[in-house]
Amino acid sequence: FAAPDYFSLVEEGAKCYGRCGYLTEPVTIACAHNFCRVCITQHCEEWEKGTRPELTCPQCREPLQKGEFKPNTQLNNRVQKIKQLRIHPGKGKEPVVDLCGRHEELLKLFCEEDGEAICWVCEKSRDHRSHTVVPIEEAAQDYKVRNGPFLINPLQDPRFILLLLQGQRFKHGCLKLVKEKRAVITGEFNRLHTWLKEEEQGLLQRLAEEERETLQRLQENVTKLSQQSSSLQQLIAELEKKCQQRAAELLKVRDRRSWSVKLQEPGAISTELKNVYKICLAMKEMLQRFWVDMTLDPDTANDTFQDLPDTPERFDTYPEVLGAERFTGGRCYWEVEVGDKTEWTLGVCRESVSKKGMHGKYKARTSPSTPLPVSDSPSRVGIFLDYEAGEVLFYNVTDGSHLFTFTDTFSGTLRPYFHTGLSAGDTNVAPLIICPIPAQARGNL
Repeated sequence: FAAPDYFSLVEEGAKCYGRCGYLTEPVTIACAHNFCRVCITQHCEEWEKGTRPELTCPQCREPLQKGEFKPNTQLNNRVQKIKQLRIHPGKGKEPVVDLCGRHEELLKLFCEEDGEAICWVCEKSRDHRSHTVVPIEEAAQDYKVRNGPFLINPLQDPRFILLLLQGQRFKHGCLKLVKEKRAVITGEFNRLHTWLKEEEQGLLQRLAEEERETLQRLQENVTKLSQQSSSLQQLIAELEKKCQQRAAELLKVRDRRSWSVKLQEPGAISTELKNVYKICLAMKEMLQRFWVDMTLDPDTANDTFQDLPDTPERFDTYPEVLGAERFTGGRCYWEVEVGDKTEWTLGVCRESVSKKGMHGKYKARTSPSTPLPVSDSPSRVGIFLDYEAGEVLFYNVTDGSHLFTFTDTFSGTLRPYFHTGLSAGDTNVAPLIICPIPAQARGNL
């Protein structure tokens, strides 16, 4: 018979009975069996939870007291040496490439699809079951044949070849990831270009229809005016003829109602093309791509209902607060529910804005203030910041119209700004509500 493999027997004694591989922080219990500290601790916890009827040694079933185990430093040192022998065998030992990090088994196989060395347990797993797997020596030999002119003797070490194979896998993975990201970006922008082109064509078509309708109404008005002008000229000619008659005949004209002409005012024609402003509705989907989760910075809030410390960051006059987000570039969008409030202020400000001392109809806080021609009071306002373009755009989300665009050259840090307005005798006590990102917008971010 064949003599037993002494190294295998010693190695077997360095493994945990719990099938987790080599012992980690080994401890010895009363019956002299050894386990990983984590394994035996978990075994005791399962007994405490009632999933085990009694607390016994997992190997010999001898009674066990909780916490009745001691660290085995000598065994721990032996386990470390065995691991070293596995990785760096001495003379006369069969060279070992490496151990599987998950199963502590020899990496004797190579998966060609994933480009990595695996053990026999990995081969049976779901991740590699359908892949092409060859012995690691065969994969190394194929690599040497393909790259022979570039190899020198020190590079014949299988472990070095394995590193090269793993490097190729990493490179392949990076290139694949870049390709996928490039496809996603290209696809997204193609979709946006297509969508914008369709919106442009739709708006131009509706604009052309309005142009035709307007010209038609103008032509109808011109025709009516021409008809009225002809009737007036005919009446004037007849009146001039009557003026040549005798006085008795002439006085009869004022009793003749048939000589009167009723002038009709031409129909009013709007000079505004309503579809020009409807583009704001078409831009809503685009704006939602830049929607950010907006939160408030409590250290800047001026709350008269709480006794808060007066710090340099806190407003001290009006009910004001800054957003916690800080913007130094890029684009972002958020919406605020203003309801039927009679006074409020929204926008952005520099982080260095003065927060102490004194700082309504809708107006933009330009200098001087700019009155805004708002036909319907917005119940929800959208704010879009384009830092590089130096623009802050405000939208009436209620009807999709554009309210105002603030233009400046931005530098430094910008913060979202919120002012609920004064209570005005309890007529303006409703809060401002920051709107959460809609589900459909969150999926497009």
